[in-house]
Amino acid sequence: MGLFDRFFKRKAVVGIARDTIEFALEAAEDTHPNEYMGMLRGTDASKLGLDRDGYVVTDVLVIPGTTSNPVSATLDSNMIPNDMRALGSIHSHPNGVLRPSDADIATFGQGTAHIIMGAPYRSRDWRAFDQQGEPRDLPVLDVDLPDPESFFDFTQADIDAELRD
Repeated sequence: MGLFDRFFKRKAVVGIARDTIEFALEAAEDTHPNEYMGMLRGTDASKLGLDRDGYVVTDVLVIPGTTSNPVSATLDSNMIPNDMRALGSIHSHPNGVLRPSDADIATFGQGTAHIIMGAPYRSRDWRAFDQQGEPRDLPVLDVDLPDPESFFDFTQADIDAELRD
């Protein structure tokens, strides 16, 4: 395995925290009729008390400079953090369609979990997709979210350990 492969290797995304998807659905409803968009960030499942190898989606990052209207949302790619725990994207379709458009799939290059939420933004009004826009399983997990103060709490040792995995 080359350096590039080791550096960009990602652990599996094993689920999404219930509080996280509920937050995103509420945010999408508040943004309606415009699209809502954010990036997904995770926490190692073992740090959440789960006996699994992989990440749980625990955060939705709202990127500064994001613009939206009723048919699209655009991120300022210069503002997306370079983060080892970045897992994918999340956005809403105010029209309620829960499948990705060709334009959506073109933005699915980073990460392995991409969520589309649709109006009326109830607990069942979302779907997860892989990088190719194919449906994927993303179980909702009842876990305690990490302390928000720990959001940027990582050390060089954490980065080194991530690169070794």
